[in-house]
Amino acid sequence: MATHTLTRPATTGRLPLLDVLRGAAILGTLMTNVWIFATPGSEWSVLQDGLGAPDPLADPSVATLAEFLFRFFADGKFLALLTVLFGVGLAIQYDSAARRGAPWPGRYKGRAAFLFLEGTVHFLLVFAWDVLMGYAVTALLVAWLLARSERLRRGVLWTAAGLHLALMTLLTLGQLASSGGSGSGGSGAEEPSTVAVDLYAHGSWADQIGFRLVNAGALRIEPVLSFGLLLFLFLLGVRLHRAGAFAPTDTGRRIRARLAGWGLGLGLPLNAACALGGQDFFLLGRYAAAPVVALGYIGLIGWALDRLPLPAALTGSLSAIGRTALSCYVLQNVLCMLACYGIGLGLTERLAGHGPWWVMALWAGVAVLLAAASRLWLRRFERGPLESVQQWALRPRPTARA
Repeated sequence: MATHTLTRPATTGRLPLLDVLRGAAILGTLMTNVWIFATPGSEWSVLQDGLGAPDPLADPSVATLAEFLFRFFADGKFLALLTVLFGVGLAIQYDSAARRGAPWPGRYKGRAAFLFLEGTVHFLLVFAWDVLMGYAVTALLVAWLLARSERLRRGVLWTAAGLHLALMTLLTLGQLASSGGSGSGGSGAEEPSTVAVDLYAHGSWADQIGFRLVNAGALRIEPVLSFGLLLFLFLLGVRLHRAGAFAPTDTGRRIRARLAGWGLGLGLPLNAACALGGQDFFLLGRYAAAPVVALGYIGLIGWALDRLPLPAALTGSLSAIGRTALSCYVLQNVLCMLACYGIGLGLTERLAGHGPWWVMALWAGVAVLLAAASRLWLRRFERGPLESVQQWALRPRPTARA
């Protein structure tokens, strides 16, 4: 990868909205991932039945409706939001290098490599549906594009979006053809693998690590299938940042208002149609319609911070989680692993058949714990634990003199 020296000036100053959005994105991704931990067969069950959301039309009970809404407002939306914010963060680092006249991508290549290593460790030891590995690979390509022309970036952005949408459409048509248009999906009617169910309920930690290694190809399929989406959202984050979408200015407020209107007005009906269409439309819902809602969430959260007297405890907690986002992302998955799997409390097996309430309570408990821990940590330290390790590992070492 070529290295370029940057001279273009950029705006300075931390944007508080970004910390709040990161905090919301971290807790929002947990709103989806907690159901994976709480499902028999856990990580492997996703490959058989998607994320297995209930159908409120078939069972209009209060429990079913509550679970459907909880998952509907989270699935894919906060993951897309987190992806956009990674693109924003990359643009900020580029601008920082530009102000210093530093070479680019320069040291960022090491940062991306370290992120990939973190993701690999997280995948093997904790959670198969890790996002960090995919982000690291995408970030390297986007870092290269940032030193190129705006015309090239714009072309890549829309090409990636078009190819991704075409792929999701073709896969959805194939799913419809295989299921005869029933909406149930070809694999959704199957029971989770008894081997996987027993593994997460009774297997050792070493057994789980071995299972992920053996099935790494299947369990790492998401970042491969969604690479076009990752690239699009990263570049979209760059464009939004440079347009001032996150700044406390009149221009920023206008952009956020438009994002809220279009993102929610268009995205929510599209997501509702996909969700009610059944498992056959899972890919279009999670990887096409959900990112539209994510843009609406950016606008809505920004609008709320601009105009509403939100409790300081809420905004302060989200901001603290956002400032320690990497640490909180890993910690929340560790906590859910210990709560749900047999190597810990084994709640997935113990509470099977008790409805969705305990899963939502688990999410709330982990969210409160993350908020309290991140706020306490930041009282003494500038960065989160994993963020500090990353900074230490990438810090330039003095050259030894002969």
